[in-house]
Amino acid sequence: MRYAETGYNLEIDLTRGNIERVETDPKETELYLGGLGTNAKILWDRVPPEIEPFSPDNLLIFGTGLLCGTQAVGCNRTIVSTISPQTQLMAFSMMGGFWAPELKYAGYDKVIVRGKSPKLVYLWINNDKIEIRDAAHLKGKGAVETQEIIRKELKEPKAQVSAIGLAGENRVFYASIEQGKSSASRGGIGAVMGDKGLKAIAVRGTKDLNVARPAEFLKLCNEVMEYIKFREANPIKGVIPILARLGSPQEMAIHDEQWHTENFMWGNSRTRRKDFWSEDIHKAWTETMEQVRTRLISCYNCPMKCGATITVPGLPTYMMKCFSKLTYPMAAFSDLDFGFKIAQRATEYGVDSYSTPQVMAFALELYEAGILTDKDFPGMPADTEGRFYWLLDRIVRREGIGDVLANGTHWAAQEIGKGADAYAHNNIKKHEQLPLKLSMLNPIYFLMYCTGEKINITQIEGQFPQAPFNTREEREEFVDGWFQVPDEKFKQYFLDWEPRGDNSNPYYPNIEATCEIVDWQEMMHYIDDALGTCTGLSSFHLKPPYHIHNFPKFVSSGAGIEMDEAVLTKAARRNRNLIRAVNIRRGMRRADEKPPEDHWKKRFPELETELLDAYYKYKGWDNQGIPTRESLSGLDLAYVADDLEQRGIIKK
Repeated sequence: MRYAETGYNLEIDLTRGNIERVETDPKETELYLGGLGTNAKILWDRVPPEIEPFSPDNLLIFGTGLLCGTQAVGCNRTIVSTISPQTQLMAFSMMGGFWAPELKYAGYDKVIVRGKSPKLVYLWINNDKIEIRDAAHLKGKGAVETQEIIRKELKEPKAQVSAIGLAGENRVFYASIEQGKSSASRGGIGAVMGDKGLKAIAVRGTKDLNVARPAEFLKLCNEVMEYIKFREANPIKGVIPILARLGSPQEMAIHDEQWHTENFMWGNSRTRRKDFWSEDIHKAWTETMEQVRTRLISCYNCPMKCGATITVPGLPTYMMKCFSKLTYPMAAFSDLDFGFKIAQRATEYGVDSYSTPQVMAFALELYEAGILTDKDFPGMPADTEGRFYWLLDRIVRREGIGDVLANGTHWAAQEIGKGADAYAHNNIKKHEQLPLKLSMLNPIYFLMYCTGEKINITQIEGQFPQAPFNTREEREEFVDGWFQVPDEKFKQYFLDWEPRGDNSNPYYPNIEATCEIVDWQEMMHYIDDALGTCTGLSSFHLKPPYHIHNFPKFVSSGAGIEMDEAVLTKAARRNRNLIRAVNIRRGMRRADEKPPEDHWKKRFPELETELLDAYYKYKGWDNQGIPTRESLSGLDLAYVADDLEQRGIIKK
């Protein structure tokens, strides 16, 4: 018997209209755990580097985490993987909600989509009954609207539906997949779904899912719940509000936005407004939030209320979470009321709420600089908010200048020319980043920005504090009870980290400590993405309920795979190196691994070179960031080394 997983994937060939239920190899679960790990193995095996993102041979994989659908609190993530049209590299984006557990209960661990449908369709999975259904009537419909239409059409109000909007249909490079209480947004995976002619996947499942040792597993679940209660009653002192408690950053619950609005960059990630926040703004924004926030909501089997249903008068209700509350207001130099209104339209269109506002601000900056002119913006309103609506409509429809902007700032700048590339200044690997620009180089964040395969800093940072605390006493209070660290030395690294002086950025933490801290944070994200755990209860947060010491017990008692910390650490590194190899095989090299030139005002080129050299060596990679045969073989990835060697990427 298979535990925690179903042991079956659903293979859909949209070109042929073929549906297969395929049994999976339990050995691969032992090696890669599930979720992102087994997604990466499938992409490595079946999507060679010659395959373009919009090729019928590219795969779109909806994978459930290994522990999704079990009683493990907050284990509900769907990991969507493909080759990104924006970066040309492997994209993997996570969404919460209820979709992944529902797929498990229908009897499947993954839905693997290949080919292209000659007409727009949606997929209906109802336990053993699978249908590819006509979706002509859904063409042009909003992502949220589509979900409701499908539920009514199927007469299944409990069906969980993942859908794209118009942006996905028109292959906008930063199109998202929307799903009830969450979305998978980064990397343009919605564009790949649209390219395949797939409007939505609806799932309803009523089957059982077994765990190996129920009593032991439930005891662990109860311990996590008790610790969540403890952390809620004892928020961490000395950190910003969204990090003081658990859960995906509690943006929808808090009203104090001084830190974000005064530290993140406005417009096209260029302008810092250090004195923006005031009592009047706090009052106005609080009133706006309380007027439109219908209620706080949670994902499957989770007590944290990280998202919220938003109802702006005159507009349909939609769901919002995390920093997307601020991305549109800050890009447009506007207010929260504008943000909630335009986000409703953007959610229906199905676009990434991080990239989209920056692309529109980029376009307006080019207009102000005279690189784009009135000829490029016929009929565009005079006011900034009106311009943002106008640009959003044209981007998702790929009309006029919107057709160029729909490919993101990197590709748009290449096409526009005339110096436009100087304005596409917030990209890493052709992908728009969070608009956070800082003063002094932070060595930890430098390595995370450079080397992260996710290309999204919020999916790399985590359990080590973002900045030093002001006093030794505060640091001592923090490390007291910090049992989540994999080694006691991490406590000392933090104790010795000071805001100023010899033990401050950029030369502290030192290079060795920086490599170890980044490796730890990264490892926890790769574990989450294999098991389906929400990062808000694990890798993203300080002192979380899930950590390297109890995760092995969850895997052992839940999935029946005997696991200890060493074996789990190796599995995380195996997954991380496999994804690295996918991208290396697609051409990624050291030259691609650099943050924007203006990300920090004070840069240290020699130190940055030393940091990257040291981290590559620490990870078992050569000076181009290519995993060596020795390191790959030690992770049971000799087959990867063979392929890279045959291609001349690894030298014999």
